Amino acid sequence: MNNDLPLTPIPPETPPAAPAAPMNRRTLGVMIGVGLVLVLTGVWLVFAVLPGYLTSPETPVTPKDAPASAEEARKIQATLYYVSDDGLELVPVSQEVRYGATPAEQAKFIVEAQIAAPASNFVTAIPRGVTVRGVFIGGRNEAYVDLSVEAARDHTGGSHNEALAVYAIVNAVTVNLPTVTGVQILIDGHEVDTLAGHVDLRQPFGRALRWVRKAQSHP
Repeated sequence: MNNDLPLTPIPPETPPAAPAAPMNRRTLGVMIGVGLVLVLTGVWLVFAVLPGYLTSPETPVTPKDAPASAEEARKIQATLYYVSDDGLELVPVSQEVRYGATPAEQAKFIVEAQIAAPASNFVTAIPRGVTVRGVFIGGRNEAYVDLSVEAARDHTGGSHNEALAVYAIVNAVTVNLPTVTGVQILIDGHEVDTLAGHVDLRQPFGRALRWVRKAQSHP
């Protein structure tokens, strides 16, 4: 009798897994870059976007919707000067002008009204397109009116027309602001000899009513 036990075959051992291939530098750099982008995106969302969802912004009031201030709405009655029908004199016209809190500001508003396009039944001595760059009051209460280049560049010329343009501005300021002793016209921030080659502008001019028609005309 054979006492030997039957031999059970032993299964072959499972070979060990192959070690993972080492990560190369390029792959590692890409992963680090992606991670940084994700982190920075999260930080941006927290600090830039999230507050916008947590707060309800108020509807801004645009200048168009904002009510005018009391000073902007306040007016004074001023005398402006336009060219007579025959072109020889200045005609005084009473007109509302915006109120200015200081003499310089008031003078600026008066000059702006004087150089603005007049009503259809009046003729201005000032060329179109002229703007007021600024008005300054000197130590002797003389006003320096700084006009844009159009005042000289676009002037029609002629000594009489030039005088009417100068004295329309001078009289508008000095008549409405009696404390102003004279007016000197500047062009583009500089002293100039003349507007159109005739009237010397290198010094302030005082009030000159000899250029004004005696009987007042109304619009």
